[in-house]
Amino acid sequence: MPIFSGKELFKSIEFLWGEIVRNRKAQVYYKGRYAGILKEDEYGGFQFTYDPLYLVDGYPIAYTIPLSNETFTWAAFPPFFEGLASEGWLRRVQCKTQQIDERDSFGLLLANGRDTVGAVTLFPLENEG
Repeated sequence: MPIFSGKELFKSIEFLWGEIVRNRKAQVYYKGRYAGILKEDEYGGFQFTYDPLYLVDGYPIAYTIPLSNETFTWAAFPPFFEGLASEGWLRRVQCKTQQIDERDSFGLLLANGRDTVGAVTLFPLENEG
């Protein structure tokens, strides 16, 4: 069984899934207040960083993401944000009508994150450059 480096592994996954868009970003709001940025890297990992102004008197967006100056990192889409994405029939309808892969929870939130069930909302942030 061959051993792949991280880059080779993700190229293999892209071959199986087709073209995958990477390096996407979202502004994250908590109860309408800007809280920070969620970023996807080129290998499918994710980072969330609280905004310094939000850290002054804001509340954690999730129990698993406490207020901190540190950047939170995950190798795959973070479970808390996964829980904000639609499921079941709504997910299938959104994916079909918006041409989003059903496995792309971040893509679903970028397209529909303004209307989540809870206090956290997401808005797409255009990449610079």
